[in-house]
Amino acid sequence: MSISPQEIADALRREIEGFQASAQQANVGNVLEVADGVAQVTGISECLAGELLEFPGGVMGMALNLEEDTVGAVILGDYLTIEEGDEVRTTGRVAQVPVGPELLGRVVNALGEAVDGKGPITASATDVIEKVAPGVALRQDVDTPVQTGIKAIDAMIPIGRGQRELIIGDRQIGKTAIALDTIINQRGGDLICIYCAIGQKESAVAQVVALLQEYGALEHTIVVAATASQPAAQQYIAPFAACTMGEYFRDRGQDALVIFDDLTKHAWAYRQVSLVLRRPPGREAYPGDVFYLHSRLLERSARMHDDQGGGSLTALPIIETQEGDVSTYIPTNVISITDGQIYLEADLFNGGIRPAINAGLSVSRVGGDAQIRAMKQVAGQLRLGLAQYREVAAFAQFASDLDRATRNQLERGGRLTELLKQQQFVPAPIEEQVCIIHAGTSGAVDAVPTDQVASFEQELLDFLRSGQAELLDRIRESKELSDDDEAALDAAIADFSANTFSGRAAMAGS
Repeated sequence: MSISPQEIADALRREIEGFQASAQQANVGNVLEVADGVAQVTGISECLAGELLEFPGGVMGMALNLEEDTVGAVILGDYLTIEEGDEVRTTGRVAQVPVGPELLGRVVNALGEAVDGKGPITASATDVIEKVAPGVALRQDVDTPVQTGIKAIDAMIPIGRGQRELIIGDRQIGKTAIALDTIINQRGGDLICIYCAIGQKESAVAQVVALLQEYGALEHTIVVAATASQPAAQQYIAPFAACTMGEYFRDRGQDALVIFDDLTKHAWAYRQVSLVLRRPPGREAYPGDVFYLHSRLLERSARMHDDQGGGSLTALPIIETQEGDVSTYIPTNVISITDGQIYLEADLFNGGIRPAINAGLSVSRVGGDAQIRAMKQVAGQLRLGLAQYREVAAFAQFASDLDRATRNQLERGGRLTELLKQQQFVPAPIEEQVCIIHAGTSGAVDAVPTDQVASFEQELLDFLRSGQAELLDRIRESKELSDDDEAALDAAIADFSANTFSGRAAMAGS
């Protein structure tokens, strides 16, 4: 069988007519050098700040230094597989993470990838990790409380939705415990929580996840983990990723709370990355923009105007101090950025006062605006009583003979301090807090021995739950303590003190 030249020509003509040339444009460069999780890349032009770069093996990097001839990129994965001369491609995308309700109840890394063994996350949306904070005109006043369930905080250092409240103190004195209690107290509520662990041991993160699961709080929480075993670059971007996940809910009219545990380790990671990138070091070897690092992160917390959906993003950054020194570089930076601080003191913690909150040095710059009316009514006397107690207690150390009024202040202050003690993972509903604080400030606890105050509190709560449930419901729903409710509460406390309290009965018997 022979093929004529004409048939060959026709076949070639048909192929040529059906051929469609497709051109692919790629911005490709090469690795110049790589060390300590940072690569210097040459040959890529028009690279964006914060753009994702693709290295061999699917490893991603993020461009941070844009220089005349090279790009300095941090590697968001295993940099040991990358060698000099490897090909690098730009992606045209800046760093982003998955967002949405699909992340609730999951543990993810700084890139939004699941690390809890429950399978991949099928989020329908992604968002960039670096954003400009909402402007002043888009915000509204912070006037809705975040109930932490911790009496000392809800009464004296209230946190509002959209606020940035710093938790500061030495290591191992209860900073993370306050954050976890706040998350646990949101069970059954409308506040979505994001817990961002930066530079912690993997065992510590696993313990946090187990506690949240045990107390039924994981289902409304996203855990973002950038542990100590992960590259400094992932620890650097983790809080920005967590903030983006919270903004998803804020921008849809919901309320979210993001906890950064802790920003001291975040600053360390950024310092490490910056030094390897050969950025000029400044004070304590931190780069010059370390203040901007935290300000651009925390300024994204806001309560949005009703025209913008009315959602909120509240931030609880945590800072670790050394020997209680708050005058070092990073603590002073973050104190100046936030709307107040909860200061934990090692001496109080070691003295058995837990949570170890120093009410004199702690402050909320939102103040009573973030409290319900009932708490405002009882908390003013509490702060005044404790302030007088601290002043008199310092003076009483040097005085042998005190007048009756001074002794009364000392005794009541000691009992109020006992009332504010609280077990971990036992957040108190706001209506029960109001009743207990009212009992302390009205003098109902003055005759109770100091070592019996905890028993008095627990038995009083049991008495109110069983016999005055309607009163508790009214306080919770109306959010105020009316004259009639206050009279009913006083009568109930008097009845309990006279007829029910076992500690009083034991004292009378002795």
